[in-house]
Amino acid sequence: MKKYLIFVIPLFIWGCSKTYNDVIDPVTANYQVTNVSSFADTTYKTGDSVFTFSITLSSSLGVNSLFFNVIDPNNNTLNNDPVTLYDDGKAVHGDLAANDNTFSNRFPFSQSYINGKYSIKYYIVDNNGATLAAIQNFNYNNNQIDSPPIISNLTAPDSATQQDTSYVNIYLNITVSDSNGSGDIQSVFYYSFKPDGTLANNGDPIFMFDDGHNDNNSEGNNDHGDAVAGDGIYSIIVQLPPKNAASVPKGTYRWEFQARDREGILSNKIIHNILIK
Repeated sequence: MKKYLIFVIPLFIWGCSKTYNDVIDPVTANYQVTNVSSFADTTYKTGDSVFTFSITLSSSLGVNSLFFNVIDPNNNTLNNDPVTLYDDGKAVHGDLAANDNTFSNRFPFSQSYINGKYSIKYYIVDNNGATLAAIQNFNYNNNQIDSPPIISNLTAPDSATQQDTSYVNIYLNITVSDSNGSGDIQSVFYYSFKPDGTLANNGDPIFMFDDGHNDNNSEGNNDHGDAVAGDGIYSIIVQLPPKNAASVPKGTYRWEFQARDREGILSNKIIHNILIK
């Protein structure tokens, strides 16, 4: 179980356009990727958040279908199902001309999507299956005022007593919210100051987790004491070692809790003192 001790605690293609980031050619010689839609870093606009993505092939011979996936800055796939690309000349798909080997479709971006770098991964499906053909990257700005995260409702004991031969687990949890959405929260952490005022854990922050990893459903070193993943409550287990394992300075430790969003803005700070006996 993962604990924290209290005292330390390009282009790889032949002759392609430069309007896209990375292209991976299918192994077949019947077609090549010659172009991928390209646009500048984009900002959300009310009523105009639908973007058109397209890929052009030298030939569609042997191609059964094409699709793309939208990957957010946290490496999550936004679309529930692959987004099919069409070469049908229909405006609903954002395709300008039918049968010109340019396959297109539109995808709506929500203002709730977090700011950052997004990737469009294009796939070609032939008789051999689906092949990653190209990757398009761009930065998205949701056009929201970036507000700092807020931390509250800290649960932590006021004291803990070191035992002779057994470890003592100290369970911590804290509620974190962000008006820009939970995806805007980059990290939740605290600094531990020893009774003499110096920093524990080599001066590094101790991170907390909202991953649902606890005694009941974790394996190996993934136990963070977190009950439910994604509920906005971040947790960690601090482990006080036994006397026969380590000498721990006795006295009052100061723990300073904060959260940081993806823009680097820090939350309010909560300070908690714990007496180690």
